[in-house]
Amino acid sequence: MADQIRYDLLTQQALRSVVRNVLSDAAKKGLPGEHHFYIAFDTRAEGVNIPDRLRAQYPEEMTIILQHQFWDLKVTDEIFEVGLSFGGVPAKLTVPFEAVKGFFDPSVQFGLQFEEVGEEGPRVAAANAPDKQPAKLQENQAETKKRPPAAVPAEPALESAPAPAPEPPPEPPAGAEVVSLDRFRKK
Repeated sequence: MADQIRYDLLTQQALRSVVRNVLSDAAKKGLPGEHHFYIAFDTRAEGVNIPDRLRAQYPEEMTIILQHQFWDLKVTDEIFEVGLSFGGVPAKLTVPFEAVKGFFDPSVQFGLQFEEVGEEGPRVAAANAPDKQPAKLQENQAETKKRPPAAVPAEPALESAPAPAPEPPPEPPAGAEVVSLDRFRKK
């Protein structure tokens, strides 16, 4: 495969840059309108820095929500850092973009899912509706609906007041389609 262009890797890098650009804009300008983000990441990945209690609670994967109450969002080419509150206890998280496994903005029913790179390359899917999202992201959202989210963000100044629960994602419109790299690969 050394003599072939790795479109799968190039596509994954481009889609990760979408997440990076969206978070960078949110860090500079805040979240526009009703936009909010569910971000799933591998807690075991190199460069992930989360408190030990969260790593014990989420030994493999964690989903955070950036909505009303988060602070100190910083974005570089390689990582993002954000402050969130977990059970009323503030925490700072550092997540490399390479560790991100899923990104979803329910306000516009847009999602991306990233898979590990293997011999055959990464499997990446873009979704425009929750019912057409990759299964792992759907599972994460179903889990979020069943129980309180992994991160219920709270601003430091509002720690004494309980943080409002995030709204569930709206129902998806009909006719959206998942686009998968497999569709474009030679078999």
